[in-house]
Amino acid sequence: MAALADELAYATAADVAARIARRELSPVEAVEACIARIEARNPSLNAVVYMGFDDARDAARAAERAVAAGEPLGPLHGVPTLLKDLYDHKPGWVSTFGGVRALRGFVANRHCGYAERMERAGAILVGKANSSVLGFRATCDNPLFGPTRNPFAPERNAGGSSGGGAAAVADGLVAVAEGSDAAGSIRVPAAWCGVVGLQPSPGRVPSLSRPNGFAGTSPFRYEGPIARTVADAALAMEALAGYHPADAFSLRESVDWRGAVDRGVEGRRIAFSPGLGGFPVDHRVAEVVAAAVTAFEEAGAHVEPLSPALPRDQRELSDLWWRMMMPGAHATLAGWRAAGIDVPAGDLPPELVRRLEESAGLDQAAITRDQMLRTELFDAVQSVFATHDLLVCPTACVLPVENGADGLTAGPAEIEGVAIDPLIGWCPTYITNFTGHPSVSLPAGFVDGLPVGLLVIGPRLGDADVLAASGAFERLRPWAGSYDRCARRPLTAAG
Repeated sequence: MAALADELAYATAADVAARIARRELSPVEAVEACIARIEARNPSLNAVVYMGFDDARDAARAAERAVAAGEPLGPLHGVPTLLKDLYDHKPGWVSTFGGVRALRGFVANRHCGYAERMERAGAILVGKANSSVLGFRATCDNPLFGPTRNPFAPERNAGGSSGGGAAAVADGLVAVAEGSDAAGSIRVPAAWCGVVGLQPSPGRVPSLSRPNGFAGTSPFRYEGPIARTVADAALAMEALAGYHPADAFSLRESVDWRGAVDRGVEGRRIAFSPGLGGFPVDHRVAEVVAAAVTAFEEAGAHVEPLSPALPRDQRELSDLWWRMMMPGAHATLAGWRAAGIDVPAGDLPPELVRRLEESAGLDQAAITRDQMLRTELFDAVQSVFATHDLLVCPTACVLPVENGADGLTAGPAEIEGVAIDPLIGWCPTYITNFTGHPSVSLPAGFVDGLPVGLLVIGPRLGDADVLAASGAFERLRPWAGSYDRCARRPLTAAG
């Protein structure tokens, strides 16, 4: 099984599904190879924190029977994948909401959207990937499970909050994993782990959030795939996207996800913003991203310097993000208390406790003022698309940081002498959570062996435009060979 695990490690999801459909590979073999690789490599990564292997084996046997019976197969039939351990559920599986110690045995007996739709497409869930507490930081670390190590540099963090999934994809444990994103949690770990992270438009992937079905709009919170190739991200979106009656914002419009990848960007006007209008960027990251952007010119696009005129300083905008997220956090904690689950303050990061306390007295006038500021921000970004088709910038303004030992790994407090919020201030990604523009993080290159991400932002509902640019970039700047470094890393158990 070890030989097959190595053979399939960096196969694409599309290739695994095709081999299963041709009966060259069985779903049982694919899942057993995935489990073998997780067992061998995860101790050095701490990417997978819940092992759903028994359920995965049952699903694989059922998938194999479907192949033998000649039944119609979904586009991901037999392909192993991972859920995220946050607001993401499968009946019978533990959900700790990002390593909350009081929830180490909590089970939510319902399906999240990713689990429901990926299983419907034939994919097989093998476990859950590490996150940060309630997703409230752009690193992947928590007091219960500890940090997820970066497969390119294990002493450094994988990025968050979907860091477990991104690390697992880069290390060849699975070809595609779930990401969710309220400030960059799909795209930041994708950037730091050298993979693809797609944040679709609001409503593309339905939210099944309950009891508050409107929780994911202020700011926008997304579900989307993390993969090693643009084509696999598109294939996953083919499974995930589409109307769902439980989501009031769910879109009926269809997108040719896989077709968009091959469309190209010839003649397109692309705005290049080195700091998205106000974010300080590590000069080494800036150099890599500036060099990467030239690929779009080679593809026939017109690249021009242009930045949105952000209405406030980046520190004010990160504070705005915190204020808008806190009502949902209060409601989550209240819901747990009502269910008899008391989460002590010591289970929560001190920064989150402080933000909860500060937001406790927000009145409706303050909330309205924040939505007005959000509107100004939306107008600033939207103005770029009055003259340009795409907007590109760095995904994360810094390189992957070293892991801490306290479950509270954070980013830097300043970049190039400019003070920032160490939890999200180095992530221009959260701007599209305010505005609802689709985006994707692509591997842009390396600094001293550490991955750097390029963020491609599209117009409202322009998911196909984002994928077209991503496909063109991958063809000109392929990164598949970069995972050799992950494959060769020493398998030292995480401390």
